[in-house]
Amino acid sequence: MSYIQVRGIEHYYEWIKQPSGSQSKPVMVFIHGWAGSARYWQSTAEALSDKFDCLLYDMRGFGRSQGKVSVLEKAGEAVVEAESSQAKAEAQTELTYELEDYADDLAALLDSLELAKVYINAHSMGASIATLFLNRYPQRVEKAILTCSGVFEYDKKSFEAFYKFGGYVVKFRPKWLSKIPFVDRMFMARFLYSSIPAKERQAFLDDFLMADYEAALGTIFTSVSKYQAEIMPGEFEKLTVPTLLVAGEYDRIIPAKLGEKAAEFSNKVELVVMKDTAHFPMLEDVDTYLKVVRKFLT
Repeated sequence: MSYIQVRGIEHYYEWIKQPSGSQSKPVMVFIHGWAGSARYWQSTAEALSDKFDCLLYDMRGFGRSQGKVSVLEKAGEAVVEAESSQAKAEAQTELTYELEDYADDLAALLDSLELAKVYINAHSMGASIATLFLNRYPQRVEKAILTCSGVFEYDKKSFEAFYKFGGYVVKFRPKWLSKIPFVDRMFMARFLYSSIPAKERQAFLDDFLMADYEAALGTIFTSVSKYQAEIMPGEFEKLTVPTLLVAGEYDRIIPAKLGEKAAEFSNKVELVVMKDTAHFPMLEDVDTYLKVVRKFLT
């Protein structure tokens, strides 16, 4: 298990590689969705590791990465040691749960690992973060794959209902829930159309239960918001990086029609709707997903 400091926060990351002789391989970075972790990308990364060195990481506050920590605390120590003006400036700032901040987390991670240019494969909320990253740092991305993403319209009543329900779900997450038989099936029912292995369902449930409270709640408000509804059409329109958008035909979280709408904003976006899948097409139909991705990459 490997950890690295990213903007003052301990982040978990891991490499999945296959020997390639003397020839170096490009790097593909995988970004997970809300309340998940890099674990559900592992099988996809292993399948693509013949052509890529695959970097998986848990975003701030999720999986095995540390939750929100005030930079004041971290920089304060540096002030005591170095009394530098730079450290004092850092001490005045604090990380947020805005998706743009998570995009900057990724940039800092790549800097720390000395990765100049990468491929990106991102899912759900992670795909929204990746879209922002593509426009903030286009020179750092060769190609991008957005799995289950799109643009949506703001509806005050439905959004407020979502916040209320989401807050309740995040607040009441007893750890013993994972011990109840078949609860993993019930938990994942809304996300799937085709079945996935039991160990994958259990991993999703475990990740959800251990997600940092503030990060889980904060990203509910920032990822599904009036602001995001207003800016994402423009973000797709601005794309300069070749992008594949994969949607699940029966996705109830981010319906395929939202992906179709996003693709209309840019000729850089190629849309593929995968039949008989929902919110996790890369796990529900592994062979088709890999075929679609490999075709796009080559």
